[in-house]
Amino acid sequence: MKFIVSSTYLLKQLQVLGGVINNSNTLPILDNFLFELSQSKLTISASDLETTMSATIDVESDSEGSIALPARLLLDTLKTFPEQPLTFVVEENNTVEISSNHGKYALAYADGAEFPNAVSIEDASTTTIMGDILATAISKTIFAAGNDDLRPVMSGVFFQFSQDNLTFVATDAHKLVKYTRKDVSATETAEFIMPKKPLNLLKGILAGSDDDVLVEYNESNAKFTFENSVLICRLIDGKYPNYEAVIPKENPNKLVIDRTQFLNSVRRVSIFSNKTTHQIRLKIAGAELNISAEDIDYSNKAEERLTCDYQGDDMQIGFNSRFLTEMINNLNSDNVQLEMSLPNRAGILTPIDGLDEGEHVTMLVMPVMLNS
Repeated sequence: MKFIVSSTYLLKQLQVLGGVINNSNTLPILDNFLFELSQSKLTISASDLETTMSATIDVESDSEGSIALPARLLLDTLKTFPEQPLTFVVEENNTVEISSNHGKYALAYADGAEFPNAVSIEDASTTTIMGDILATAISKTIFAAGNDDLRPVMSGVFFQFSQDNLTFVATDAHKLVKYTRKDVSATETAEFIMPKKPLNLLKGILAGSDDDVLVEYNESNAKFTFENSVLICRLIDGKYPNYEAVIPKENPNKLVIDRTQFLNSVRRVSIFSNKTTHQIRLKIAGAELNISAEDIDYSNKAEERLTCDYQGDDMQIGFNSRFLTEMINNLNSDNVQLEMSLPNRAGILTPIDGLDEGEHVTMLVMPVMLNS
């Protein structure tokens, strides 16, 4: 088995696939990349048993074979090469020899047959989404997903496909984000929960891409096919909580404010808040928003006044500043709207502008009790 490939082209593919490999694996074979050669097509795969990703690249070759090469060693070596062709040759003594312009490097390989096979998806439903839309949907929601191992359903992003739209939801019980695309739809209704790791991989690869992504899914697995790559992952088992029930419908108090100004104020004031509760107080009266925080233990205190556009009754409401900053930061509109009903009901944050046609974002943040 022998093939010739460009060093930078190979490195670029391997770095993407390297994101799948865990730092410590139960099976030693998972520390390797699987190289499967079939004439001039080389398919490289990486897996952690939950997620498997493979990419097919063009190489110069007329042989066939399958070997597993140590990922760390290969990546560290390729990073040091300037652009040049590399020749990989499988030798008799269970090693692979890589020849560059200036040297030769031999590394031991494992048998490709030991590598776990990717799951095949039976009875799959399919949907096609543009890469960039999928990447945006992931980055708009994934930050709100929880990290609680006791509630695995909340540690992923909920995909809800219907004939009218696609909806992506993430929540950790303190904050919730619902992102809807009305301009994309699926052939049939489906719901599944995607884990964070494959989503982060997809987000990195697909950002800014105009290529279509084919999504195939059944009860237990999902498969994403795009350009020269395929990603297959196991879905999170369980039923997603009924998120529609927690979004308050009647919100008479509406506050519209410049996003950057609001974000900077909340960030500044939150430095003076209690280090465990991160509590900040929003006091709204007329067209003035008063943002304040106090850390009684250290006598730290801050207060800022902003002008805003407000309709509704004067009110005071407390929020955890970490959640609020995270959410305002994730929006990219000029102005945002915060809708509230009572100090103990969730606030709803929505962007006023800067959205594409058919794109809707609703963010919900739970209040904290104010100690008056």
